[in-house]
Amino acid sequence: MRFPSYAFDPETGVATFDYVLDGPEPLHFTETVTLPVPERPAGVPAALPRVLDLLHVVAGVSYFKVGAPARVLAPQPVPPAAAEFFTAIYTKGMAEYAYRNQLAHVLELTVEVPAGAPAAPEVVDNSQGRPLSAVGGGKDSIVTLEILRAAGLDPVPFSVNPNPVIENVNAASGLPALAARRKLDPRLFELNKAGALNGHIPVTAINSLIAVATAVWHGLGPVVMSNERSASDPNLIWNGHEVNHQWSKGVEAEGLLRAAVTAHAGLTEPYFSLLRSLSELHIAQLFARHTAYDDVVTSCNKAFKLHDPTARWCGDCPKCRFVFLAMAPAMDRARLTKIFGHDLFADVAQVPGFLELLGIDAHKPFECVGEVEESLVALSMLDDDAPVLTALRAAVPAEAWAAASREDVLTPGGPTFVPASYAKILTDAL
Repeated sequence: MRFPSYAFDPETGVATFDYVLDGPEPLHFTETVTLPVPERPAGVPAALPRVLDLLHVVAGVSYFKVGAPARVLAPQPVPPAAAEFFTAIYTKGMAEYAYRNQLAHVLELTVEVPAGAPAAPEVVDNSQGRPLSAVGGGKDSIVTLEILRAAGLDPVPFSVNPNPVIENVNAASGLPALAARRKLDPRLFELNKAGALNGHIPVTAINSLIAVATAVWHGLGPVVMSNERSASDPNLIWNGHEVNHQWSKGVEAEGLLRAAVTAHAGLTEPYFSLLRSLSELHIAQLFARHTAYDDVVTSCNKAFKLHDPTARWCGDCPKCRFVFLAMAPAMDRARLTKIFGHDLFADVAQVPGFLELLGIDAHKPFECVGEVEESLVALSMLDDDAPVLTALRAAVPAEAWAAASREDVLTPGGPTFVPASYAKILTDAL
């Protein structure tokens, strides 16, 4: 796979990225990313094309997966930190894709970087700028946005390809938002329909770099994400490698992205997740304080695909089940049912899905859900006799209960990259 070129037009904010999968009949692709243009542009900052250098390679995973070539050739010399980030994206970030398609060689790839020393970037101290806060429409990003607002930091909500759900969350926040657009090459969809290889990609890494590029161009501070502690927890081990559906939301990916941006683009504080030390269960408790978002919040990926702001939760997927379970100890059933439009604890057909979350039946689902221990602790905090809860309690073995520690789940901990000033803001909010 090669990356022939990319171009950026500051008048329109449009960046075009070219890709080639070599073979008897080479496949050519062009992706388009449109950044929001500043109201009063003051030229293109030196760091912006360098962030786009990184985005060019990282966004290429969407086209790599068509054929899973054995070689990936980066277009230009980059610092070692950026080269390490590239390789991790195409291996660890594509591990679920490799597992599902039984392509073990993907896990062993090394992205090849041309020899030569790249020019050192201009150092940019962006640490004191207004934070760009990524909004996905779910409880986590809402919690981050409200913590930043309460601290007086005047956050700027940001999203890529916002759908009506995200737009409604932004409207509920009352904060002016920025948005970027990402358009895949239409040929990719044609190839997928024809039977090309397909699968999960580390899309959070792509959207994160688009966010960093936007923050740089608008003269803002760090990009603040809302990825929690459990995002680093793998789903399973395959061929000696961890397979994590949420790898690009995990702490390892966060550290690699930060290091790559600092080394190649010179930003002193590019990117971090404010909620990294918290469990999903803890974040659900923080969300429960904010009733203004009850009619707009959603974390259901199926509902997102419907492009219907009234269909926020499908009520029958791992994400719906997990968020319902995580929120249940923090709010009464009437409010919870109103948010979801369904009482999942009254529907016994949901039991098998909840058993997966509890680690009773199969591995943790390939979805953005919390750790098994979080689900067990949430269940232990509920004392009513709803049909689903009664069935789940009966299915959990005694040793599983013993291993589930409420203190461990609800106590902040684990590695983070949160700067000291923001760590204090988070502590004050807990």
